[in-house]
Amino acid sequence: MKAPALLDNARLPRWLLPAGWPERDGVPVLARLVLEAGRVQSVRPASDGEEPDPADWDLAGTLVLPGFVDAHTHLDKAFTLPRMKQVQPGLLGAIDAMLADRVHWSASDVHERATRGLQWAWECGTTHLRTHVDWWEPDTVPLAWPVMAELAQEWAGRVRLEQVSLIKLLLFEDAAQALRLARQVKATGPHALLGGFVHSTNWSGNALRNLLVAAQACDLDVDLHVDEELNSAAVGLQTTARILREIGFEGRVVCGHVCALAAQPEAQALATLDAVARAPITIVSLPATNLLLQDAVTGRTPRMRGITLVKEARERGIPLLFASDNVQDPFCRLGSFDPVEALGTAALVAQLDAPFDDGSQALCRGDWLQRAPATTAPTLVGARADLVLFTQADRHGWPSRSATRVVLREGRVTHGDAAPFFPR
Repeated sequence: MKAPALLDNARLPRWLLPAGWPERDGVPVLARLVLEAGRVQSVRPASDGEEPDPADWDLAGTLVLPGFVDAHTHLDKAFTLPRMKQVQPGLLGAIDAMLADRVHWSASDVHERATRGLQWAWECGTTHLRTHVDWWEPDTVPLAWPVMAELAQEWAGRVRLEQVSLIKLLLFEDAAQALRLARQVKATGPHALLGGFVHSTNWSGNALRNLLVAAQACDLDVDLHVDEELNSAAVGLQTTARILREIGFEGRVVCGHVCALAAQPEAQALATLDAVARAPITIVSLPATNLLLQDAVTGRTPRMRGITLVKEARERGIPLLFASDNVQDPFCRLGSFDPVEALGTAALVAQLDAPFDDGSQALCRGDWLQRAPATTAPTLVGARADLVLFTQADRHGWPSRSATRVVLREGRVTHGDAAPFFPR
């Protein structure tokens, strides 16, 4: 199918519109996106007075977003649930089930399951995906680690794949070993990040410091599982923020989950977020998995939601993303590597206002994973025309009815039916 030269009457979210964009009855007017050579050349208000061209698409108010960043997934674990027996409730029960399943892992098994996940991500409109890889032994690179590096090459140009070493925190207790682990990650390539599992069951402030110091020494960014629990005494996040300031960390640190904030006294939780706002930290919330794993007891309805303080984080200007996390494994039996599903869950459980006009940026802001997030308003102009068109949704109910969509890559349709948009 020939790529369109222009997308007319597109409904863009408020966060993606430049200052001074005109409104009608309090609603931003529709947009005209001019495409050329696979990129967005200009974005301006639509005008009824312009003569249409046969190559133009009339979107007639269709919702349009940039391609998605799925900032926290586990491709190495995906689709393992069908071969497991009973899984005990909660995070630690899921970990035990996953460890037992590792006897079935081979390079080809991991490659097949991860490829399936990447294909699903590609079809839904994701352009940037980050996966964590379990790393349990200090002297052995996990089987899945080189598989992800291979997949990063295979999918280059389609989905940008990053991999994070999910290492037990206590393996960083020895500073020399921490530096050796960081060097192994660094040798993987620029798409690799140092990571760790920070939880009250394995807590060590010294190990966390060694992890961050080693990352600094190797010029690595960091991505941590932090305080994935409802223990009000968990201090992983606040300690991370403090250490980063003390060592003058120059990279970017992503802290995923941070559920414990929701269980802490409000003054304590807000003081921690104030410290996070002064540190180079991005928070990633994983609403689906945390709803399933937190406050989980057999035969009892959960009382607590398990989601972190997303509104309070955003009020402080802390970059915050929603992501898929686990898909069809013992940590989460649901999922489809579609981050829009994560936002749909968050919109309900966190009572988000304006999911399309405001909340959708938590699926699209890949710059929030970079060392120096953009300080100016994001723009489509000059970017690749990787766009997602929601053909059956509206701005009030989105992300309801969002499964039917058209995905453009460099301006060309790779998924979905674009026939309703042409000819004019």
